[in-house]
Amino acid sequence: MPFLTVTFELSREAAEALGDALMEGAALSVSVEDALEGTEEETPIFGEPGADSSWWDCCRLTAMFESGVDARAIIAETCATLEISPPILTLSIVDDVDWVRKNHEQFQPIRISDRVWIVPTWHRPPQPDAVNISLDPGAAFGTGSHPTTRLCLQWLEANLMPADRPDILDYGCGSGILAIAAMKLGAASAIGVDIDLLAVEAARLNARQNAVVIEFSTADVALDAVVDITLANILANPLKAMAPLLASHSRLGGSLVLAGILDHQADDIIRIYRPWFELSVWKSEEGWSCIHGVRHRAP
Repeated sequence: MPFLTVTFELSREAAEALGDALMEGAALSVSVEDALEGTEEETPIFGEPGADSSWWDCCRLTAMFESGVDARAIIAETCATLEISPPILTLSIVDDVDWVRKNHEQFQPIRISDRVWIVPTWHRPPQPDAVNISLDPGAAFGTGSHPTTRLCLQWLEANLMPADRPDILDYGCGSGILAIAAMKLGAASAIGVDIDLLAVEAARLNARQNAVVIEFSTADVALDAVVDITLANILANPLKAMAPLLASHSRLGGSLVLAGILDHQADDIIRIYRPWFELSVWKSEEGWSCIHGVRHRAP
């Protein structure tokens, strides 16, 4: 069965109100994008805690309806109820497809380095003798496709020495990909923590799928571990607030790896962590920085 999609642009306040109303009504889904995407005025927004807004000043909404629905009338009536000027609409038909197969085609094995690959379960490893991490895209962040995850994985491969048998903490673990990679690269133990119970459950499943033993828990569970390598691939605002917490779990001389940081945010993060860590940018990719440093004795 084909579907009808309707695309239109509105201001932030109007877009939020209309999008919510359509989702409560006849729309099957509503997605929101920056109306200026692809231009010099495009604004990156990642929905991080403490950010000024999770909406753009001018938003492009795409609402999907069942075929045969009078979407124009629905949107016009909803706008009248909300006292919003009706936007200019663009309608198109989307053919029904095998979305599972389509999704599988979208996700191919990802080469992180010469010897580390992320391989969806429906693919054979392109390099069987590599460190192959079996991982499917799911509800939790971290599939290896984003620069922040790739940078952390590359740091682990370059710096995790199996002979040292390091203990690892992955704070904000998402899918568990970093903790899983650390164990496959020779870590002695790994702990993963996330605020989202669904992410923790997904991480546990992924660990079993990769035949590694990792302790995963939600952030409200007391954690007294002090580890050799602490990783936090989150976003800049949460990382600023977490500096004392991450320091408390990092042994003196231990490594800290931070990611989810835009290049222009790196200096601010380094400044905030300076009382506990000597940090610098390890590597940057596509506008994202991976910061690494060592825990020193607090003054």
